[in-house]
Amino acid sequence: MKTFVVLSDSHGRKKNVEKLLPLFAENDYVVHLGDGSSDMRDFFRDDPDKTYVMKGNCDFSYGLEEIVIEAENVRIFCCHGHKYGVKSTLARLAARAKELDCSVALYGHTHRADITQLNGVLLVNPGSVGDYASPSYCYLVVHGDIVTPAIVPIR
Repeated sequence: MKTFVVLSDSHGRKKNVEKLLPLFAENDYVVHLGDGSSDMRDFFRDDPDKTYVMKGNCDFSYGLEEIVIEAENVRIFCCHGHKYGVKSTLARLAARAKELDCSVALYGHTHRADITQLNGVLLVNPGSVGDYASPSYCYLVVHGDIVTPAIVPIR
């Protein structure tokens, strides 16, 4: 079993990122999906082997464009989402995930938490960790080939 803390769109609101630091330490992977990637530099520096930071449309120098993470029997595509038009449709994102032989795609950009199944791909947006009214992240568990996401509010 592998566990992930997935967050996105912190936009400099490091206070909410810092609230998650104890979770970062106890999970197998930490994935920041962009727009505030520099908010993760300290943690990435401390634990680079389990931390993946994507580059969003508001990030100018730090982060990966996209990556595929293999956990147990699952391939997970990670990106910010802006290059796939996720504010309009999730079809292009699902198609890219399938092209990469991934059954899961993690994305941000919209600031809206969402879990959707489309064309055989589980699409997960953790929402915005930087949101002032309702910040959230995703706790994701991969066990064999079963993936269980849960959107968690940050208090």
